[in-house]
Amino acid sequence: MSEATDLLSDHIQHYIGAHHVDSADGDTFDVIDPTTNAAYISCASGKAADIDAAVAAAREAFDHGPWPTMQPRERARVLYAIADEVEKVHAKLAALESFDSGLPIRQAKGQANRAAENFRFFADLIVAQRDETYKMPGRQINYVNRKPKGVAGLITPWNTPFMQESWKLAPALASGCTVVLKPAEFTPASASLWPGIFERAGVPEGVFNLVNGFGETAGDALVKHPDVNLISFTGEAATGRVIFANCAPTMKAMSMELGGKSPAVIFADADVDQALDSTLFGVFSLNGERCTASSRILVERPIYDRFVEAYAERARKIKVGPPSDPDTEIGALVHPEHYDKVMSYIEIGKEEARLVAGGSRPAGLEEGNYLEATVFADVAPTARIFQEEIFGPVVCITPFDTDEEALALANGVDYGLAAYVWTSDVTRAHLFSHAIEAGMVWVNSHNVRDLRTPFGGVKASGLGHEGGYRSLDFYSDQQAVHIRLGDVHTTRFGATGYADNDLGLGGPSA
Repeated sequence: MSEATDLLSDHIQHYIGAHHVDSADGDTFDVIDPTTNAAYISCASGKAADIDAAVAAAREAFDHGPWPTMQPRERARVLYAIADEVEKVHAKLAALESFDSGLPIRQAKGQANRAAENFRFFADLIVAQRDETYKMPGRQINYVNRKPKGVAGLITPWNTPFMQESWKLAPALASGCTVVLKPAEFTPASASLWPGIFERAGVPEGVFNLVNGFGETAGDALVKHPDVNLISFTGEAATGRVIFANCAPTMKAMSMELGGKSPAVIFADADVDQALDSTLFGVFSLNGERCTASSRILVERPIYDRFVEAYAERARKIKVGPPSDPDTEIGALVHPEHYDKVMSYIEIGKEEARLVAGGSRPAGLEEGNYLEATVFADVAPTARIFQEEIFGPVVCITPFDTDEEALALANGVDYGLAAYVWTSDVTRAHLFSHAIEAGMVWVNSHNVRDLRTPFGGVKASGLGHEGGYRSLDFYSDQQAVHIRLGDVHTTRFGATGYADNDLGLGGPSA
């Protein structure tokens, strides 16, 4: 436990109006080390009163502070400074993220670079951004006036928490919004780095606020707060449905990236070795705790047996171990509650399909949330492990015989976040990708992100898209302004002697 407490104080507080504070009622909760399930630090547990204070600080900073009215170049300079400060805490961040979430240190080390890149990307974007102007020569000019929406409520998940927070914070701040961040209660440690980063980068007081706590208390109060203008949420679909309903009374804007059960469709003409590497990485990296994981692998019958054998052999060799070990490929799952859920699905899977690798706690790791890379083959599309999101190092492999069957299998679940298609046929790659019900499709690749493209899902995987200009659109209001340049015909209500051709239709149209 000293490894984490050397990097933190023994208590995590909220950050409201540029001050570190405890909860109004003094309540706290324990944060668990996933390698031992022992509590190692306490965290302030936010409630409605704490959310009220944070929203008030954010509202004051939005209504009366300099941030929303800064020139894009001014805000961009601060975002660049944030990126520089993130990179300076790279080693501390990686250690905290690995300890707090169970993520292998070799994968945690990339999170600071990705977080810094998010801020630099949106800094560049707001400087280069342009909006439409429409001219009606001699009559009228029409243009779009972009304005920050207001106070943004950001609710983030526990898988790669710091990077996920940056994915919301960067466009929200770039757009001129002020924010209240509610991190996941399982993993609050790395979020505690943000206040220092923002202070050193010159973010004005009240622009950034952080309230720790549970979804049922702090998260619920944030969603329902009348002075919060929008909610960006990443998490499970069941919670998303509750947030959807709770945003309705105050008509908040919403962006929700929810669960996934993403298919990887491997045709017989694919480069099987590359598909094998990609799908192993796609489901077992980040401990399998990723919404875009290729957790359903659909394989064309002629190569099915060979693929299953090779996949199971590789899975058995994946190194499970302490997150701090640089050789570890799968660390500890984030929390005992989540571990129990994943293990329950493995027991279900043993009744539904053929277990070909893993399924148990690794030898020598008797405590903590450790699980072998687990592979089920011959999984029927009606199986629960095929249909339901497990969010752990568990994969299902299912055969298919025709393109039509493959498409039906790929689309035959409630989710639609990501999909992966492996084939050497260019025409098939395009047509099959277009027919898949997924917000994102990668062809002959795992999910290599381009920050300019939309990120989001369809069906139960989410509502709305972020990424590139779509993120700025979400955090902004686009106001249409129409300026008269010349004579505009106006119907003269109440006047006598209408002209015969006066139809009362208003002025000129485009």
